[in-house]
Amino acid sequence: MSPEALANCITGWQKAKGRNDLPWQLHNDPYHVLVSELMLQQTQVKTVIPYFERWLQTFPTIEALASASEDEVMTLWQGLGYYRRARNLHAAAQKVVRDYQSEIPRSAAELKEIPGIGPYTVGAIRAFAFDAPAAIVDGNVKRLFARLFALPYEVNKSTNDRYFWQLAEHFTPARDNRRFAQGLLDLGATICKPQQPLCALCPLAKVCQALQLGKVNALPKRQQKKAIPTRKGHFLLDVSARGIVLEQRPASGIWPTLWCLPEVAQAPDAQLWTRFRHTFSHYKLDGHVWLATPPGNGTTRRIACHQLDEVGLPAPIRKLLQQLIASEVCNQQD
Repeated sequence: MSPEALANCITGWQKAKGRNDLPWQLHNDPYHVLVSELMLQQTQVKTVIPYFERWLQTFPTIEALASASEDEVMTLWQGLGYYRRARNLHAAAQKVVRDYQSEIPRSAAELKEIPGIGPYTVGAIRAFAFDAPAAIVDGNVKRLFARLFALPYEVNKSTNDRYFWQLAEHFTPARDNRRFAQGLLDLGATICKPQQPLCALCPLAKVCQALQLGKVNALPKRQQKKAIPTRKGHFLLDVSARGIVLEQRPASGIWPTLWCLPEVAQAPDAQLWTRFRHTFSHYKLDGHVWLATPPGNGTTRRIACHQLDEVGLPAPIRKLLQQLIASEVCNQQD
């Protein structure tokens, strides 16, 4: 199939059947595209939509985001996970305001200099914000190409990425790339799904090599992942009518710069209040929460229960504290 024929097929389908009413598509505003693309990294569209809408209510412009405090940014991001994206988005806004007169640049070379913007995001911004001929490759595109061309490459092996980028660059049209790029993503997300793909509804069914070879369920190939280890974590709960002692975590490691129950290296000689589990990309956390007074340091402070919404908290810690508040422990402790 020629690049022109593929582009015509995908853009025609996208116009008629694709997703055309997502919040960040309404104006094709470069700032909106930047926010949505960083939020969409490793996160599904349906999860991102309410966060995106709240974000624009609080930070309607890139200048508003650039001038916000880190606490404000992290508080609004909490629950979305992968918090480094929030810090990158904040830093990106500050760089754009400082170095590009608040205008997100169009060129790939300049976009690559902005924090948090890698090859995919460069292509996405250029395609969706400026309708420029820029290739995009993400999990949806890899899966679609792997089936369409019956590719033998494992899609979760980074050394194979170059094959998918070469295909994307070959088929990216010189015009109307905004719709073509969105069509690739829409086909992967809604038709060429990981499980139970809707091949009967696919506009590429007649030329899909995996379908012709009976290999749709065997593709794409994936490298077997290693088992995720489990690590214990020990957290201290010091609660009174004056609030809860929290510490701000360092800029590196898990939950960077968020406020959290103080963590210690070993289990203290104290009463166990509860346990929780949380899965990160590389390990599972088996959290133990102990009723104990943490050692005082410059990173801890007692925060009133009614002010917890004003600080950024990791999702599992926020859930625990909400349970604590619901039990009225804050009012009972001395």
